[in-house]
Amino acid sequence: MAKDTEKLIRQLSLISYLMAERRPVTAPEIRRDVEGYSVMNEDAFARRFYADRSELEALGIVLTVEKPVDGLVEQENYSLPPENFHLPPIEFSDEQLAALRTALQLLDGEFAYAEPLRLALQQISWGRPSPLSAPEQNTVALGITGSAGGHDVSQRLAKIETAIFRRKTVVFDYYTMERDEVGARRVDPYQLLYQGAQFYVVGRSHERSAIRVFRLSRIRGKVGYATKAEHDFQRPANFDPRSYANRIDWQFGEVLGTAEVWIGHRIAWQIERHFGRYGEMHADGAAAPASAGEADLGDRMFATSYANARQLIAWVLGLGEHARIVEPPELEGELRDRVRLLIERHTGEPQIAAPREPPAIPAPDGRSGTTGRSPEGGRSESDGDGGNGHHPDVAIRPERFARLVTLASILIDAGRAGRRLDADELHEALKVSDQELREDISVLNVVNFGAGTYVLYAEIDENGTISVDPEPYGDSFARPARLLPVEAKALVAAIDLIGEHIPAGSLASVREKVVTALGEDPVHEGLQVAAAGGDDAEIAAVVSRAITRRQLLSFEYYKENEDEFSTRLVEPYALINGREGWYVASFDPTRDSVRHFRLDRIKSATPTAEHFEPRPDVDPAADVDGWPRTGEVPASRRAHVWVSPERARWAREERTVIRELQDGSVIVELGFAGVDWLVREVLKEAGDAVVLEPPDARDAVRAAAEAIGAGAELAAAAATRCES
Repeated sequence: MAKDTEKLIRQLSLISYLMAERRPVTAPEIRRDVEGYSVMNEDAFARRFYADRSELEALGIVLTVEKPVDGLVEQENYSLPPENFHLPPIEFSDEQLAALRTALQLLDGEFAYAEPLRLALQQISWGRPSPLSAPEQNTVALGITGSAGGHDVSQRLAKIETAIFRRKTVVFDYYTMERDEVGARRVDPYQLLYQGAQFYVVGRSHERSAIRVFRLSRIRGKVGYATKAEHDFQRPANFDPRSYANRIDWQFGEVLGTAEVWIGHRIAWQIERHFGRYGEMHADGAAAPASAGEADLGDRMFATSYANARQLIAWVLGLGEHARIVEPPELEGELRDRVRLLIERHTGEPQIAAPREPPAIPAPDGRSGTTGRSPEGGRSESDGDGGNGHHPDVAIRPERFARLVTLASILIDAGRAGRRLDADELHEALKVSDQELREDISVLNVVNFGAGTYVLYAEIDENGTISVDPEPYGDSFARPARLLPVEAKALVAAIDLIGEHIPAGSLASVREKVVTALGEDPVHEGLQVAAAGGDDAEIAAVVSRAITRRQLLSFEYYKENEDEFSTRLVEPYALINGREGWYVASFDPTRDSVRHFRLDRIKSATPTAEHFEPRPDVDPAADVDGWPRTGEVPASRRAHVWVSPERARWAREERTVIRELQDGSVIVELGFAGVDWLVREVLKEAGDAVVLEPPDARDAVRAAAEAIGAGAELAAAAATRCES
């Protein structure tokens, strides 16, 4: 029998024995009565028993130890209070269980923590209809699913997840984008962070003697353990994982200062609602109007700390004429320089370097090949970045201990009810193969309380039916066990990923009940899901009610690309998330077509008293594998955009590269439906991106940059007049 299997039988039998005895017992009694220990000598027993206790404690199952006065280990008494093993009862409403069923259905197959999530849902729904069999729903669709994004990243994620749990230092090679180099890293991993459809590990870098953030997709090769020790480090007590999830792009790194950004009244509501948490909003008492004669009542100032000047400038430029940097002077000056660069690079004929031929590498059959990109320079299907709609490999598999505890509870429950189980249904419910199920049942058949008293006996007959004979002392596993760390993380991460976007019930209230039952919030230990951009919980709640009740929805919508407000009346069908945020998928009767509206651009929304009948030909999630995952709008035209050598590395990671140039710059291809959208995307690159074609889009970028520059000049002139 494999050592891991022997260990599992020992640990489960130890739990069974202590729960059945219901009294403190000594180490000699445990050695005599618990399966697996009796064959060991005293030294081996002492080592194994200590190791088993440590592993169970790491899983959240803590034995109580009563030490004798004279301190002799042999006279220590051990017990396992029921509350240290069983999960406290959680009262869920039917709506909350429906929301959990929907969460599993949405995430199953792509969520990196899908397997431990299934076990967690089985445990917390004890005594209620299982959430593992979810009815079909069509009111929520996910473009961003918490996927690890390919086989390599999945393996790294699983290794780092285990390293965090075991407090193991990891080593890996890492590609640093800013310096364009690969170097060895030695890291104490404290936390996993999921943000912007990417997984990151936050930990202490030995090379820098400081906490750093590493993106898993930029790790090269495999992740390994630095030592063979059981534990390598302890996480600092003052480490706060939330601080890393509550930062925005321009705040990653060491703080350089605080910027004052003028925000025009037209979008002030939007900035305050969605970016206010990254700084402070206050009334504009000094900034001049953006154009002559404009009152600008309601203008605001946004004070925000920044660590990356370029990222902050890029964000401000993306807001067009409605924002500009006021302080500090050097940052305001850099913004003006980048605006001039935008105008210069979009004036006249574009000046670019000559193309560079891709290096040839030997192909398996001896012919020359390319370096992994398609002939057009785009990503090949094997790149596996998670944006092509393919299901990646499952990343996190729960400990077998968790699976065995869950299976034991299912089998005992069926045996006591006199029900026979279908093996195929159990395969699907627990996502295990026939061989794994048979092996797990064989292990459980050996787990015992000592003195020949077993937990259960189960067997699979030739028809694939499982019969179960539970023992009278099977009470230990007749109630749900407490969630193990990875199960708790999976459950709360799934809730945080979906947020308040399930019309069937509130996941926020589910989260609160789960955290109360666990006694702590799992985000403090292992995985933090950052709030999605383009989200709005209050608007989402209003939209969800309209979807559930089939009511027409009226809302005031800010169309950013055209800088205008409009009132829409639509039939809301579903909420969909994507790379840029959450959307409501709806049918717009005035346009006789399906439309998607970003929640963060809805200023106000109200369900009407008028109801609608769902249209059978409307599929709100039809595009979920397209723009929600890729971040690119449905294309009616194609643009060729030059990206500077300084930003080419990022372009290769995010865009479709069609040509490499000799100076290190690249040309990427972007699909766009409207010129305004393309202009915004280019402005956000702060002068490091230039439209080469089509000509009308090139002219539009120049005109937008000139308008921003003119507004800044007017503001500077007005400020000078005020000073004089």
